[in-house]
Amino acid sequence: MAKCKFFTALHFLLVIILAAAAFGPASASAASGTITNDVFWKDTSGNPIYSQGGNILKVGSTYYWYGVKYNGAVTYYNNPSAKNSDTSFAAVTCYSSTDLVNWTFRGNIVTAGAGGTTWDPDWLGRLGVVYNANTKTYVLVTQYAGPAGSGVAFATSSTPTGTFTFHHVQNSIANVVNNLPGDQSTFVDDNGKAYLVFSNANGRSHIYVSELRASDYLNIEPATQVFQSTSGGREGNAMFKYNGRYYIASSDLHGWNASQAYVISSTNITGSYSAETVMTNSEKDYSHVSQTGFFIPVQGSSGTTILFAGDRWSDFAGNGLGYNQWMPLSFNGTEPILNSLSKFNLDAAAGTWSVAAGNNYALNPSYEADRITLNTLTGWSNWKNITADPNSNISPGRTGRYAMTQYSDAAYSASMYQNVTGLPNGTYTLKVWVKSQCGQLDSRG
Repeated sequence: MAKCKFFTALHFLLVIILAAAAFGPASASAASGTITNDVFWKDTSGNPIYSQGGNILKVGSTYYWYGVKYNGAVTYYNNPSAKNSDTSFAAVTCYSSTDLVNWTFRGNIVTAGAGGTTWDPDWLGRLGVVYNANTKTYVLVTQYAGPAGSGVAFATSSTPTGTFTFHHVQNSIANVVNNLPGDQSTFVDDNGKAYLVFSNANGRSHIYVSELRASDYLNIEPATQVFQSTSGGREGNAMFKYNGRYYIASSDLHGWNASQAYVISSTNITGSYSAETVMTNSEKDYSHVSQTGFFIPVQGSSGTTILFAGDRWSDFAGNGLGYNQWMPLSFNGTEPILNSLSKFNLDAAAGTWSVAAGNNYALNPSYEADRITLNTLTGWSNWKNITADPNSNISPGRTGRYAMTQYSDAAYSASMYQNVTGLPNGTYTLKVWVKSQCGQLDSRG
């Protein structure tokens, strides 16, 4: 007898507990815009936004967003039913915005085939653009592989949107295991000093902070090790500062896959740092099915919001729709808390946010399983009288690779549940996507 299988892409038994709102203000101001995750973002001309592994630089009242466009990202956008492994480099893109919601494409600041034999990147990884006041120059700092070797490449421009001209590749950083960085990001402190935050290239169990040479930002100074993991490598390293405290967040060494976020913090940028903890709520849905990318401080007239800018490497890992998952952080004292929202309002001028109408309050609704089969799915609980094994398999989900699968050779009864708290008063709709092989009955409530 063949096993009968029952797939769901959301859930078919959901327990909801109504409680006071826990996600911030319930209303949005007239100046706010809405950020929607789990979709492919588009610019003000209606074209797809291609920006991964980058950063945002604020110049005056304008935010400039830099990131990599991979050829595989275009392929996945056109056919999101199948992942692909095309990591070939197409361009470094630049977008601008005054509200962090509506983005205008300003052009490609680096393109494949640019610069002849001395530059012409074969591949660019995580990058950042910083402004050096001494030279009045914008400096691109990026992971690089190409004719100029492998390491960290520097390129410069006199404007934030101008074509960046190759300067050199630095292929060794003092005090670093293996000499070269793994995943990296830039950070600019309140005093204007710029830093590179990264792990070592091989193994990635060490996390470092290095200052960029103050005179021109065109060299990475000797590194200070601020953390060493004893439980696996760390990648997606990114820093933010809040209330005078420095935070470094990173992910598991999972390649292109999603991960819970790890965090260490200190009152001094080079340490000593606290013990590593998992960022609260990130463990419930793999940081909204993303990987730590960078953080955006949104300073306004009414406060400061820190945005977690997560990279979703959909094209390479098949983790569902959309490449960019931005979410606001809350704080319990010095503890950062990830608000895993599918939809929220952001008022950049005020520096405030609120949950938007239409937000999906269920966490991990697509049953992501972080590359492996799980008997208890992340963010969900098995019902106490379950008689069949619910497994997450690479048997296609609705968006992404995974679905929750229940099966048995004989008649069975099975269910899973999630308690959803923090719901403001209102009317809610539960939608469920189901695929069944044997006509099982289902209960939805």
